[in-house]
Amino acid sequence: MKKLVGLLALAGISAFGAEITGFVGDSSCGAKHANASDSSAACAKKCLNGGSEAVLVTKDGKVYKIDSGSQAKAKAFAGKTVTVNGDVSGDTVKIAEIK
Repeated sequence: MKKLVGLLALAGISAFGAEITGFVGDSSCGAKHANASDSSAACAKKCLNGGSEAVLVTKDGKVYKIDSGSQAKAKAFAGKTVTVNGDVSGDTVKIAEIK
């Protein structure tokens, strides 16, 4: 019974996913954009237009990769601070919603 309750609790937690606030930057510069300044936004846009992958950088400098199916969603917010809802696996985020 304890195992069943534990599994149901775990399933409930994973169904909600994660909510992460951060800056949509690029994989070339990564944590350099943790400050989300105007110059960071310009750099991120330039690098993303040059072919870099989008990443999510938190204020404390944690860099989350964005899965390939979510790249277009993230790139639409290049250089902006956003809140992402989605599933996290290791250091990769699969975006369900971005605002």
